[in-house]
Amino acid sequence: MKKISIGILMAASIAISGAALGCGSKNANPNTGAPPPAQVQHEQDGTVVQVDHPEQIPLVTAIAHNSRPELAVTGVVTPDVSRNVPVISLASGRVMDIRAHLGDTVEKGQLLFSVRSTDVSGAYSDYHKAIADEELARTQFERAKDLYAHGAMSLNDLQVAQDTENKARVDVETAGEHLRLLGNDPDRPNSVVEIHVPISGVITDQQVTDGASVQAYGTNPFTISDLSSVWVVCDVHENELPSVRLGDAAEIRLNAYPDRPLNGTISNIGAILDPNLRTAKVRIEVPNPGIMRVGMFVTAAFHGQKAVMRTVVPATAILHLHDADWVFAITPDKKFQRTEIVAGNSLPGNLQEVASGLLPGAQVVRDALTFQNTVDQ
Repeated sequence: MKKISIGILMAASIAISGAALGCGSKNANPNTGAPPPAQVQHEQDGTVVQVDHPEQIPLVTAIAHNSRPELAVTGVVTPDVSRNVPVISLASGRVMDIRAHLGDTVEKGQLLFSVRSTDVSGAYSDYHKAIADEELARTQFERAKDLYAHGAMSLNDLQVAQDTENKARVDVETAGEHLRLLGNDPDRPNSVVEIHVPISGVITDQQVTDGASVQAYGTNPFTISDLSSVWVVCDVHENELPSVRLGDAAEIRLNAYPDRPLNGTISNIGAILDPNLRTAKVRIEVPNPGIMRVGMFVTAAFHGQKAVMRTVVPATAILHLHDADWVFAITPDKKFQRTEIVAGNSLPGNLQEVASGLLPGAQVVRDALTFQNTVDQ
């Protein structure tokens, strides 16, 4: 334990905080006006300090404050998977013309690329063969009806001819629909398939270039994402997961635009932890005002739904020393105990929350740094 003179302590306090506090005149030198020299006693407990006149040390009382828990983590902007739309080719062939590329903004219905395909040539061949077969079947059916009317054909043969004509007509309709699904007009033969943009958005993936080959229903040549709403995916450590709940609000700050906070909502908390980092993926849904780009780094602050009681003291009452935070609390016997705390969020009015280590109603030294500097002298 250290014992120091109040004169030096108050002189230092006045110099730093600007508070005009006097010291005991009976200990001062009337000729010079200077405080008496410090009297320091060293004992085993170096965290306890005793001063000459503890009643003259500026103190503050810790107060209670209702606050919502906050947890700050880092994350990255990713597309909303439910808003990702793959662009597929229904025909195999060679890419002839690409009208938009990775990162471009596209509109629904816009021509994206075209493919020259033997599948289309084969489909036209099947279509025209089906037309020829249907014409023959129709002619044979008309002849069968005439023969049946004159008693030269049995009813069974007539029904067979009618069935053949019906099936031929279905084959024509099927072949024509196949061409329309490939993006072609059955009445205008063309071996090129045009692929159009299915939704408005941004091309976030491109797997083909001019001259490349594509397979029907194979690897998606393009992926288009609607970025009007995006995901922010964060890593939350295992011991911090109790602070995160579905539906909690989150404040998002982009590293590129730190002065433009955005609001989001926690929509998913990963069920599987990373075995190496011991973190879970937390997904936040955020409306995109137009400045969020895929891959951007962000800082996300989670705010709990229920308010909790926190202790609040002036920021000057907290001393940061040896990578820890401390306050000097007065004891019942008028000594000062240096107590380690866990500091919380800063508040308006130069106040600061204390997450743990100090209860409301406790009295602490108002200017911890001044007090510590005086003790060290």
